[in-house]
Amino acid sequence: MTVVESLVDAEEASETQHDVPEVSVVMPCLNEAETLGRCIEKVHRALRSSGICGEIIVADNGSTDGSQGRAAAMGARVVDVEARGYGSALMGGIAAARGRYVIMADADDSYDFLEVPRFVRKLREGYDLVQGCRLESGGGRVVPGAMPFLHRWWGNPMFSKMARGWFGAPVHDVYCGMRGFTTALARRLDQRCTGMEFALEMIIKATMQHARIAEVPITLHPDGRTAHAPHLKTFRDGWRSLRFFLMYSPRRLFVLPGAALVLLGLTGFAIAGPGLRLHGIRFDVHTMMFASLAILCGYQALLFAALTKVFAVTEGLVPLDRATERLVTHVNLERGILGAAAAMLAGASLLVGAILQWRAVGFGDLSSTYTMRWVIFGFTLVAFGFQTLLASFFLSILGLKRR
Repeated sequence: MTVVESLVDAEEASETQHDVPEVSVVMPCLNEAETLGRCIEKVHRALRSSGICGEIIVADNGSTDGSQGRAAAMGARVVDVEARGYGSALMGGIAAARGRYVIMADADDSYDFLEVPRFVRKLREGYDLVQGCRLESGGGRVVPGAMPFLHRWWGNPMFSKMARGWFGAPVHDVYCGMRGFTTALARRLDQRCTGMEFALEMIIKATMQHARIAEVPITLHPDGRTAHAPHLKTFRDGWRSLRFFLMYSPRRLFVLPGAALVLLGLTGFAIAGPGLRLHGIRFDVHTMMFASLAILCGYQALLFAALTKVFAVTEGLVPLDRATERLVTHVNLERGILGAAAAMLAGASLLVGAILQWRAVGFGDLSSTYTMRWVIFGFTLVAFGFQTLLASFFLSILGLKRR
């Protein structure tokens, strides 16, 4: 009998005795036959040496290199996940987990599964989520050649800092794929992202739901695969990460700057509309054009914040809050159309007035300081109303009941 077989037999006997495993170790897998065996063996050793009753789940995402058979032969439970994507594979594996705790990590041998007991100890202390940290800022270590330069010194630190600053996430390595959490938290988070954004979604949603989060420093080793390149793509996945952060639309990122721009634009109109002088400076139609730009850009930022927040709520990415509930309750398509029509009609009336002034002088020269006020006020109102009209339709689409 081999060492692995004896370990498997010991763990099966332990599971039978305890009925339900305490820990489920989940590995997403897509053609990882080259390194999968080493990872599974390390999990067996870690569980046995620490006396942890556990199971190993390999969430296979359509491997064609025999990964499934290798995993099953080494005592792992293989869960076939048809929907492609890193997040899909993990959600399938987590859904099949029987343990109270779940430890997830990649099957490329870059994470040391002998560190599993450290995560379990933290979970036993009452933490809901235990995040690994590979970066020096959180006490971790990156073996030379284990992480690309841009990832280590720019992308990962930047997005981790954004997670801490924007959402208050107490982590220094938001991308670390080795983490542990309770199955109760996994059910509560109800994650939706099927791609690499899954890792970010877990951290941000856990923080927003006030879960207890701890961080464990770990060592990242070089990817053990030689048969194919890593699945991660630097710039593509970096953009996807930024897009995901923006979708959560933090208040200070869009709402506050947008409101400030609108207020600045209205102030500009109030000063430049009547052509006032302040401290010897004359504010005229050129100031009004800048003010119009500020209003329209600021209003667009506010609409973007509102629409992305409603989208995030309807997709289950963030919980419904009072502000969003009031928005969808009081701002409907009909009211939006009426408000948009009123603004566009008022603006069109001013523009028609400017055309009539032009006709009055035989379509010749106009007084720019007078007529341009009508034009600037007019196109600002028309653009404002048109933005409102489109946003109202989009908001109604987001609110449609669907499966």
